Amino acid sequence: MSVSARNSGYEGETGADRRERILRAAVRQGLLDPDTALLAGFVDLDGVEGTVTSLRNAFPDSLQVLHAFAAKANCLVPVLEELRRGGMGCEVASAGELARALEAGFDPAHIVFDSPAKTRAELARALSLGVAVNADSFQELARIDDILATRDTASRIGVRVNPQVGGGSISAMSTATATSKFGIPLTDEGNRRRLLRAYRDRPWLTWVHTHVGSQGCPLDLIAEGIAQAVAFAEEINAHLGRRQVTGIDIGGGLPVNFADDETTPGFDTYVDRLREHAPALFSGAYEIVTEFGRSVLAKNGFMAAYVEYTKTVGGRPIAITHAGAQVATRTVFAPDAWPLRIEAYDPGGTAKHGRPVAQDVAGPCCFAGDLLARDRELPLLDAGDLVVVPDTGAYYFSTPFHYNSLPEPAVHGARVDADGHVAFRPLRPAPAADPAVPVLARR
Repeated sequence: MSVSARNSGYEGETGADRRERILRAAVRQGLLDPDTALLAGFVDLDGVEGTVTSLRNAFPDSLQVLHAFAAKANCLVPVLEELRRGGMGCEVASAGELARALEAGFDPAHIVFDSPAKTRAELARALSLGVAVNADSFQELARIDDILATRDTASRIGVRVNPQVGGGSISAMSTATATSKFGIPLTDEGNRRRLLRAYRDRPWLTWVHTHVGSQGCPLDLIAEGIAQAVAFAEEINAHLGRRQVTGIDIGGGLPVNFADDETTPGFDTYVDRLREHAPALFSGAYEIVTEFGRSVLAKNGFMAAYVEYTKTVGGRPIAITHAGAQVATRTVFAPDAWPLRIEAYDPGGTAKHGRPVAQDVAGPCCFAGDLLARDRELPLLDAGDLVVVPDTGAYYFSTPFHYNSLPEPAVHGARVDADGHVAFRPLRPAPAADPAVPVLARR
């Protein structure tokens, strides 16, 4: 059973049941409407709470751990506020994400700044605020030297190292390959000695950071990369003869199951792999930071869109919907790496159960490749139906692609009470309609 179902309050309710409950309520309350609200995203806030709890419970209470949500996965400020209230920190990779984290109320000491392209001004601001900073290169370390020559900081500062343990099945998501753009490669000639000197000369350099990758990376690969970072932290302390490195940022990267509603692998499985590969991480000698994003939000969100038209081309039915590349960019441009499930619902939000028919599900964008699914077997879609795309709470509707100047969809947070009533909270409002353009013309 998915995390969302476990937190629904209804024994035996599946993830699909949960989505249908929320979808039908959204239609009744006008959050989805064939004239005025053609596409929307939904975040199951009960499910998010359950996922954060499972993450925190996976690590021993004896360890000092900050779970910093990777803001890139869903940077909506109300979502970040929910995560902060759940006890998480925030990992940011740009000045824009830092601004959103601060707006969401995160204590700067619970924010981690990891961009590989931090400017001098961005570094100066982060260090003045006390935000943790992981330097991505020797040149960035030199910039930090210049800043700290004129001011003190409360920031925890570390270096991102690339353990160069290899990649997973999606190369774009693999960040510990021999030639990755991220971090300082540990096995390149001379780098290990140079890093040891860097730590020796900078007593304020007290953290080691690594991130092996995310979707497509097996857990043993991730754990082995973390083990290399832990071993390097131990090597630094032994080389210096003092316990200078006191914290290890192990990144995130737990893969998400997009095939069905099961939440697998779980955080407990991830921790078991870490124990096997990096037992020193659990010694209590180090503070720990994690940076999970997709695995916290993906399965706790879905988007829903109306079918505007249907047609048959070359003998294959095609449904033209209002969800395409603007909200499913990775799936449209790399469908083999990022396949998504599609579910069919009638206009009232009730699941359709007709005979499966192979059909294409297309989006509204003006190019031929704008397809959510090709030759997918579903109950035959009709104009006015709704399609639901599960597992899209991270990276999809929260960060739209503004192709064709399509508007950002509204995003709604949902909670279900003990009586089954669904309450919605606005997470991102729909853009204001132009009153000079009639509704039918806007369609």
